[in-house]
Amino acid sequence: MKIAAISASQVPSTAANSIQVMKVCQSLAQLGHEVRLYIPATPLSGTPWPVLAAQYGLSQSFEMIPLPVTPALRRYDLAARAVSAAGRWRADAVYTWMLQAALGAAWNGLPALLELHDRITGRLAPQLFRLFLSSRTPHRLLPITRALQRAVETDFSRRFSPAEAVVAPDGVDLERYADLPAPAEARRSLNLPEGLTAVYTGHFYAGRGMEVLLALAQANPQVRFLWVGGRQPDVEAWRERLAAAGVHNVTLTGFVANASLGLYQAAGEILLMPYASRIATSSGGNTADFCSPMKLFEYMAAGRAILSSDLPVLREVIDESTAAFAPPDDTAAWQAAFAALAADPERCAHLGAAARAAAAQYSWVRRAENALAAFPPAGKNAS
Repeated sequence: MKIAAISASQVPSTAANSIQVMKVCQSLAQLGHEVRLYIPATPLSGTPWPVLAAQYGLSQSFEMIPLPVTPALRRYDLAARAVSAAGRWRADAVYTWMLQAALGAAWNGLPALLELHDRITGRLAPQLFRLFLSSRTPHRLLPITRALQRAVETDFSRRFSPAEAVVAPDGVDLERYADLPAPAEARRSLNLPEGLTAVYTGHFYAGRGMEVLLALAQANPQVRFLWVGGRQPDVEAWRERLAAAGVHNVTLTGFVANASLGLYQAAGEILLMPYASRIATSSGGNTADFCSPMKLFEYMAAGRAILSSDLPVLREVIDESTAAFAPPDDTAAWQAAFAALAADPERCAHLGAAARAAAAQYSWVRRAENALAAFPPAGKNAS
C-alpha cells in the first residue's frame, strides 16, 4: 500500500514520541509499503538521511515531507495540509497519531489508522473522536495497551470489535540486539569501569524514578551505575547534585544515539526501570496507567535482568518469569530487590534469557503486521 503517516512530532528530536514515530514508519516500509511521513517543518527539517538514520537507529529509508504550521492553529492546519497531500498522492491509507488527521482522512474517504497513547480528553476531542468512530470509511484504533483500550471503551460507553481496535504495544529492532557482547566486553568497548553495573536509559523527567536511582547508588557504592540519556540541562543538574552528595559511582553519558543504545544496555548486568506511580511525559502529562515504554522492549531484547516498578500496565508484557519487581516510589523495597538481584547472578542470567525470548514477539515489524492485518477490510471501499 501507499501509506501516508501523519505526526505532529518534531524530526529530528530526542523526544520518545519522535523516536517512536520513526520506528513505526520504518517498520511499515520494511513490510514493503511505500511510506510518506508528513511532519511539521522546523529549522532542522533538512537534516540528511544518514544523520537521521544514525540518531534513530534506522536501516530502512522512507520519504519525509515537512509542512508549514502555524502554532496558533493548534495543529489543525498540519492535519488539513497532510490529509490533502495524502489525497493528492493517492494514498491507500493514513496512519496517524493525530485525531484531527484521522477524522480528516475519514471525511475524505481515506482509510485511517489512529494510534492512541492516552485517553481522549479536552473540549473538542471527545466529539471529534465520536465522529471518527461513526465514519463509514474503514478505520481502526491502535491503543498501545489493553489498559488504554479499556479506559477508552469506558469513557465512550462502547466495546470495540477486534477489527476496530488492535492493541499495539511499542517494540524493538530485534536485529540490533542479536549479537550484543557480554557485559564485561561491552564495558571495555565503551571505556567504562569494570565491575557489577546497573544501567538506566531514558529521560530524567519527573516520575522516571531518578530519586530511587540516586538512593540505589548511595546504598551500593561497590556497584557501578550507568545513566544513559537525559536532556543536557537535566544531565548537568544531576551531575552537580551527585558531586555535592559525594556520589562517585554514577556515570552520566548524556544523549546517546538510538543506534548505539543497545551496547550501553548490554554493559549492565541489571537494567533499571524505576517508574513512579505518576509518569511525566515531554508534554507534562501522566502516563503511568497506560504507558508502553520503548525501553522495556529494548531491555528485554538486551537479555539482561530487569528490575521494574510494579505497575499493572507493565504486567501486560512482563511478569515474575521475565523481570523482578518493586513497588513504585518505595525506596526501601527497591534497595532490597536490587540487593537480592545483585547477589544472585544465576537468577539474573535466568531472567535475562527469559526476557530475551519473550522479546521476539515485540519486534516493530510484527507490530506493523498486526496493526495492518486485514486492513482495509476486503471488499469495503472507502465511501
